[in-house]
Formats: sequence, C-alpha cells, structure tokens
Amino acid sequence: MLKYTVRKAGQSLLLALGVLILAFAMVRMTGDPASLMMSRNASAEEREAFREAMGFNRPVLIQFVDWITDVFRGDFGDSLHFREPALPLVIQRLPATLRLAATGLAFAILMGVPLGLIAGFRANSLIDLFGRLIALLGQSIPNFWLGLILILVFGQQLGWFPVFGADKPESVVLPAFVLSLPVMGELLRLTRSAALEVRNEDFVRTAFSKGLHRHTIYIKHVLPNVAISLVSVIGVEFGYMLGGSIYIETVFAWPGMGQLVGQALGWRDFPLVQTIVVFTSLVVLGLNLLTDLIYALVDPRIRHGK
Repeated sequence: MLKYTVRKAGQSLLLALGVLILAFAMVRMTGDPASLMMSRNASAEEREAFREAMGFNRPVLIQFVDWITDVFRGDFGDSLHFREPALPLVIQRLPATLRLAATGLAFAILMGVPLGLIAGFRANSLIDLFGRLIALLGQSIPNFWLGLILILVFGQQLGWFPVFGADKPESVVLPAFVLSLPVMGELLRLTRSAALEVRNEDFVRTAFSKGLHRHTIYIKHVLPNVAISLVSVIGVEFGYMLGGSIYIETVFAWPGMGQLVGQALGWRDFPLVQTIVVFTSLVVLGLNLLTDLIYALVDPRIRHGK
C-alpha cells in the first residue's frame, strides 16, 4: 500500500506542476497581459507603468519562477478589482461551493443508486425505462437551461423555493438538484450495469432461494459489490461539481467560487481567475488522490495492478 500511495502521490505532484504551468501560460498565450487586464482607453504610458508594476516586462521564465515560488509560499498575487490578496478571496467563497456540491452529490447518490439497483433487477420494466430516461435526460439537458426552467416554475410560479442567493436553508435545493442531474444519470447508469452483472451470481440466487426480502438482498448482498465500482466515480464527480458549478452559481446568484470566477472574467481580473483555476485544480487533484487510495483499500487488486 505504501508503494502504491507514493506512486499515486508522485503522479498527483506531476499533474499539479502541469496545472501551474498551464495556469501561468493561460494569460500569456492570449497576448499582452496588460492589454487584457487594462481598459481599452488606457494610454501607452499607463500600460507601460502597469507592465512595470506587475513585472510583465521581465523574461517569461523569470516571471514563471517568481510566480511559482510565491505560489508554494501561499502567495497567489493580488486581485486587480479588490486590491487585496486573491487567495483569501477564493477561500471565503469555498464553503458556499462545498455546500452546493455536497448537497448535489447527496441528491445524486440518494436518487441515482437506488433507482439504478431497482432498474438493474427489473430490466425492461417500466421502472427500468423510467430510470434510463432519467439517465439520458440528466446527461443531455444543458444545466443552465434547466436551472432557468426551475426558477420559472418552482420559484416564480409556485413560490416553493428561493431562486437567488443562499440566505435560507432551502435556497440550496434548486441549484443543487440542477448540479446533481448529470452525476445522478451517470451513477444510475453505472449502478444499473453493475446490478445486471451480479443479479445472476450464485450468492444472489442463493439469497433469493432462502426467501430473503428483496430490499435485504439489495442492501446486504448487492450494494457492497456495486459500491466498489462507484467509489472512484463518486470522487471524480465531486471534483467535477466543484469545478463545474460556474454556470449554476451564476444562474442562481449562488455566492461561491463559480460566481466569483464569472465576475472576475467580467472585471478582467486575471490574477483572481488564475488563483481560482489553480486552487480548484489542486483541490480536485487532492480529492482524486484520496479517491484512488480509498479505492485501493476497498479493492486490493487495484494496488497490485490487477
């Protein structure tokens, strides 16, 4: 296990270095950073003064070494809009994004896994067709469009849920449901496939022949086998939710990192955008590493490369 952990940690460090290089190059590849960050009406003297202040007139390699050294010290630079360090601004928004992603993941697991189990054991039944329809819709409907429809129906027409902000506990319901739908479809599809594979296994048929209740067989005999294949997917999908919530947070005015990155792009605050990209990527890499380690603990064949 130690060898497997060291190998995975090394791969994560290499990926983290790649993320840092990509984030640094992201601004430079689009042209002169001063032109991107400053107003179009800025004079040549103002642009030159900005380059001097930000260090953009130095060789690119030196800029990268200085920047990555500061990042390892926890200094991601200052926001141009707020005129203060960017990292604390991002961390302030992290709890709201975590709350949204965790609630969305809970919705996806609680609805996708049970429905996938039932659909797998009742293939080609009405509930199986319903489950496959949910999986198809969840992975094909644009979530920003669905969010607007839910705001119109459940917010404006019925008045059941708040549609903007995060002031009330129930404010999380609509954005979390929209965020969960693609993941719910993926979990439903995987659970159904896994259930189809194990339903004819000897231990399942023996359980049925003993007269055990169907729910007992699902929970005690089938779910543990299905869970092994779901562990890695759930970890990856949670990372997707953290990084992919920008549209949802913008549509519902949810005060998380996704809304902040949308605002930062509008303000041309590229140091803040760069900080959000790096911070989110590192969090996702950490989650993926944790998921790989849990997966290897649950299934020893993984760490032996089988």
